[in-house]
Amino acid sequence: MSFISVNNVWKEYGDQVILEKLNLEVDQGEFCTLVGASGCGKSTFLKMLLGQEQPSRGELLLEGQPFPGEPDRNRGIVFQRYSVFPHLTVRQNVLMGLELEQKPLLGKLFGSARRKALEQVDAMLESVGLTPAAHKWPHELSGGMQQRLAIAQSLIMKPRVLLLDEPFGALDPGIRADMHELLLKLWKETGTTIFMVTHDLTEGFYLGTRLLVFDKIRRDPHDPQAYGATITYDLPIGKNDRATFQDISDSVSATARNQAA
Repeated sequence: MSFISVNNVWKEYGDQVILEKLNLEVDQGEFCTLVGASGCGKSTFLKMLLGQEQPSRGELLLEGQPFPGEPDRNRGIVFQRYSVFPHLTVRQNVLMGLELEQKPLLGKLFGSARRKALEQVDAMLESVGLTPAAHKWPHELSGGMQQRLAIAQSLIMKPRVLLLDEPFGALDPGIRADMHELLLKLWKETGTTIFMVTHDLTEGFYLGTRLLVFDKIRRDPHDPQAYGATITYDLPIGKNDRATFQDISDSVSATARNQAA
């Protein structure tokens, strides 16, 4: 049985079709990168995996059971814009998730429970390279450090699935390369199943074990919203060659031109 199954999933908003006929089987621990032109439904697919959106048709299964209808601790998400609490220090930001999980009413841990949680937090900060910044405020951090903090917030909950929506798009190339190495290190350490949306095809090939390309295979020039995108390429990264990379790059570029037209 696959860890995640996507069976004939559609997503529609009224007469507008965003996604159609999605079929996918993902094993636990895979790193899937999602590429495609803007507006082709990649982020919508992540929202369905998170539980923020529900399929209009079809089913999403986690180990053979329907995905929970609302976000839970088993699914973490990191956006391009840093989702951190500005009024909490780095250490407090990472601690917050554990406190809310264990004490949802008070939102605060005490005594041995707090000491145990802080040990987990400090270990996570060490993993993401934020130990020297543990007592700083988010506004004192660089963009790369804030994104490290957002990743730490998600991973401290030990999610089974990590969803990344263009997490490094706003970073400069040097910091972005550092974040790539950090993400690969954490993925190998945790074995978390990852879905990552990116507009950078090179990034998609470099990070993922599997590349999913979203595109429309049916188009109506008189009614652009009549058909949705689907997965047109599903490739194990290790078996790709330069020609395949160029084919996909040309396909994505052509889709972008068609949408602009």
